Amino acid sequence: MEEFDQEKVIEEFEALTKDAERVQRETLKKILEENESAEYLQSLGLNGRTDIESFRACVPLVTHQDLESYIQRIVDGDSSPILTGKPITTISLSSGTTQGKPKFIPFNDELMENTLQIYRTSFAFRNREFPLGNGRALQFFYSSKQFKTKGGLAAGTATTNVFRNSMFKKAMKAIQSISCSPDEVIFGSDFHQSLYCHLLCGLIFRDEVQFISSTFAHSIIFAFSSFEQVWEELCNDIRTGVLSSRINVPSTRTAMSKLLKPNPELADLIYKKCSSLSNWYGLIPELLPNAKYIYGIMTGSMEPYLKKLRHYAGGLPLLSADYGASEGWIGANVNPKLPPELATYAVLPNIGYFEFIPLGENIEDRDHNNMESSFLRMEPKPVGLTEVKLGEEYEVIVTNFAGLYRYRLGDVVKVIGFHNSTPEIKFVCRRNLLLTINIDKNTEKDLQLSVEEAGKLLSEEKLEVVDFSSHVDLSTDPGHYVIFWEISGEASQEVLKECCNCLDKSFVDAGYVSSRKVNSIGALELRVVRRGTFQKILDHYLGLGSAVSQFKTPRCVGPTNNLVLQILCANVVKSYFSTAF
Repeated sequence: MEEFDQEKVIEEFEALTKDAERVQRETLKKILEENESAEYLQSLGLNGRTDIESFRACVPLVTHQDLESYIQRIVDGDSSPILTGKPITTISLSSGTTQGKPKFIPFNDELMENTLQIYRTSFAFRNREFPLGNGRALQFFYSSKQFKTKGGLAAGTATTNVFRNSMFKKAMKAIQSISCSPDEVIFGSDFHQSLYCHLLCGLIFRDEVQFISSTFAHSIIFAFSSFEQVWEELCNDIRTGVLSSRINVPSTRTAMSKLLKPNPELADLIYKKCSSLSNWYGLIPELLPNAKYIYGIMTGSMEPYLKKLRHYAGGLPLLSADYGASEGWIGANVNPKLPPELATYAVLPNIGYFEFIPLGENIEDRDHNNMESSFLRMEPKPVGLTEVKLGEEYEVIVTNFAGLYRYRLGDVVKVIGFHNSTPEIKFVCRRNLLLTINIDKNTEKDLQLSVEEAGKLLSEEKLEVVDFSSHVDLSTDPGHYVIFWEISGEASQEVLKECCNCLDKSFVDAGYVSSRKVNSIGALELRVVRRGTFQKILDHYLGLGSAVSQFKTPRCVGPTNNLVLQILCANVVKSYFSTAF
């Protein structure tokens, strides 16, 4: 990879976004030409046409379920052109936290190139505002193992496929993002040991660390809350130059032993800094004095963690990373100075063909009993990238270079502005994460707002919600919402009863409120779980082969996610029913 030329990258982005409509037409044409021989496209009667009108007329909107049989054949080793012209050799696994089981998604060189383009673009804008010196990055990256499918394809989480790609390291070097940690830590087989070593590497190279990052904000908080438990042990390792016995993966131990040399001065300095902190506030800049910012995905289901992250960050800026999914990337954060709550993403018009289904009032008002049939009949037609309107909400439809055509991503976004002619969008929520019993419809965002509101009552007691999830309990008549909370300490009965009522009252969806009033939805239940319960859920996903870097706490645990529900229910220590209605 040639030297990174920041201004050239910004110029290219400006050129691409000036005429996004033309770039979109060309991108669709390129995708359809490259994959003309694919069985899936041939069966839809496109007959080599590549224009937008024919594409929309012939190719249906699909979900992952519609493509599962095609993808399964690829996974099983059928190398004929099924979804793409060239054979797919790698499969990505989605995090699996939404549906309870990971989805298989095709991954190829084009998607890798898109990933690097997104990285380069957002880095150029970020570096213009927050220039990095020469140094390293403390990156809490964890790569789970790639495995071979029955048909011999390499499979791993999307992050693993990116980290293990030969182009990744070169690209990271070009954008001044060389990790403090050796590969043996990133690719280590034991997550807890890798985490300990990442922290140790950060301390060894503390003066060189320019920024701290991870795929998701959750991993950064998890790392520093772990630091609170092991800091004295880390100081001891640095003082003696001998690695803790907790590190027993041979390759990790060998690599770390090469880095670790006795350094009593550094150990004393860190010991002194940690001892003088009040409740660990501002821990990160104390440990890493030259860090310019903290970087990772901080929007959507990561927003509830921002308060804790700011506590560790002191005054360090939090910069939200780019917007994508296991299915591919969508947009780059080109306004890095905005706080994460206001982060927007400019859609790159050449990394896929994008459509948007308008989510007007009709979605909210449709007859719930006749959901399936009305769903298709009432759904507005998708519009193109440059046809979206300011302030409106849409569901994202993706056509990419790896065999997904008019694929419903399930994400709801809002158009906040435009960069030249491409929209800048904000992530709102997952469309399918609904708490619903009859006519009520509450999204992940509604749940988050309700938890934030009730959490204010806890903060008066100097306590906080560490993590949360929810469940619709239909075993009672009428059914009711259950909210699971893990709290940072002991709260009184009175406060928890108030929190429970506050949660119930904070769901303002009209269908919910009216159903509660007539008792067609039962009283909301708050279940407090013991400390460490959400850690058990993380361990459960790790046991299934998920990568920590892709872990998102499931905010709504449905019937397909039975094992997670069992973990939550088995750890309940207190339960309260709302008396708000």
